[in-house]
Amino acid sequence: MKKISTLLSAILLTSLALIGCDNKSNDQATKQNIIKVGSTGQSYPNGYKQDDKLVGFDVEVTQAIAQELGYQVEWVIAEFGGLMGQFDSGRLDTVANAVAITPARQDKYDFSNTYSFYGSQIVTHKDNKDINKLSDFKNKTIAGVLGSNHINNLKKAFPNNNVTIKTYETRDGAMYDTEYQRVDGYVNSKPILLAEIKRKNLPFKLVGEPITIEQVAFPFSKDEKGQALREKFNQAIEKLRANGALKNLSIKYFGEDITS
Repeated sequence: MKKISTLLSAILLTSLALIGCDNKSNDQATKQNIIKVGSTGQSYPNGYKQDDKLVGFDVEVTQAIAQELGYQVEWVIAEFGGLMGQFDSGRLDTVANAVAITPARQDKYDFSNTYSFYGSQIVTHKDNKDINKLSDFKNKTIAGVLGSNHINNLKKAFPNNNVTIKTYETRDGAMYDTEYQRVDGYVNSKPILLAEIKRKNLPFKLVGEPITIEQVAFPFSKDEKGQALREKFNQAIEKLRANGALKNLSIKYFGEDITS
């Protein structure tokens, strides 16, 4: 009886060990199929909350890519500057928040294929009769989001530093101060501005043409893991472009195709 009891105990311990290994293996497989992606959750129509659910153009594009690749997306919400900081520290796999490709960012990151195009556009209050062209912003104040490339584009558009640039943590603050004429202008991507103006019936008018046209893509770290994920994203992006999914999502959120 003692031998049988010992044998049964050994079998039980072995079974528990195998179950533990199996669970550990399943957990590792699950983790391998999860990608952490950053979004501000306040960037209409790219990534924003609707009924406590994260939706938007960049969100749906990312989810479509993940579905193609067999991944699950774990969204991380933070202000844009904070997102890039988390990405730099390796806590995010990429950021899906209209991240423009710039020379400075290309030095730090590897980018996927472009999935949309934006023009940095300045608006002012529609009642402002003194500002009708870009040169009218001389000695005026223009609002923008801290950490966004639109701030750099502003500096390039006004190289003599003859405008005051006021930065905000979120676009809501910048839009609010423009609406109530506490600042003279506000810069953001033209498609985003048109969508916001329509959505909230904002009293803004576009001033001149976009000061620059930018390509938007997913940034990845310059290491083996980042390179592998970037190649997979590129394959999925081109498949979504070919089957019309990218274009359809663009029209859904912007009313026009900004993907080519």
